[in-house]
Amino acid sequence: MPSTVVHVAFAGLIGVALLGDEFDTRAIAIVMACSAVLDLDTLVGIVVPGTHRAAFHNLWIVLVPAAALLWDGAIRDRSIVRDRWGEYGHRIAWASLAGLLFAHVLFDAFFNGVNLFWPVHDRFYDLSGSLLVTDQRGLVQTFVELDAGTVAESTARGTTENTHYRTGFDPTRDESATAVERIFPIAATGERFVLAVAGFATVLVRIVEDRRGD
Repeated sequence: MPSTVVHVAFAGLIGVALLGDEFDTRAIAIVMACSAVLDLDTLVGIVVPGTHRAAFHNLWIVLVPAAALLWDGAIRDRSIVRDRWGEYGHRIAWASLAGLLFAHVLFDAFFNGVNLFWPVHDRFYDLSGSLLVTDQRGLVQTFVELDAGTVAESTARGTTENTHYRTGFDPTRDESATAVERIFPIAATGERFVLAVAGFATVLVRIVEDRRGD
């Protein structure tokens, strides 16, 4: 699964792209920190087994504040966010939500799955797959696989009662297992290593440019 380091780097790329003229060190730090916060449900999972990749790795963690921000900025006569923090705060809020959605929730969904609709619907969805064009089958996707018109078990996996994602803090549900190796990944594949390096390098370059401009 993608590590917190990779999530933060990916969020940094999104932040650099979306913050625009509102970019500064504090703004990008907020965007990247928000992405890291979601992995705290690893600790929640120790107390409530099965809730890692569920408690904070669901769509509601993005959709609810996005709806509130949209209501505040587009429907209310006066925006609470803009009145207090100006366009700076408004842009940071949207960039942070984009980072949460793409750099964390969906990124994990396409790497072994997350509980997308928890707690309303308790089911882990694993969207790992591929998108291909072939000379015999045409356009083929295996992200969401169907079985007799319903989502197949290969996509809709298990629930919080029978699903556990191994982490360094919580390697197993078996409390008696004392010899289990605790692994804290940084970049489990070459692709994720390149993404992490590109993300942090891009943020660093942008910060240097911003400070030179000041």
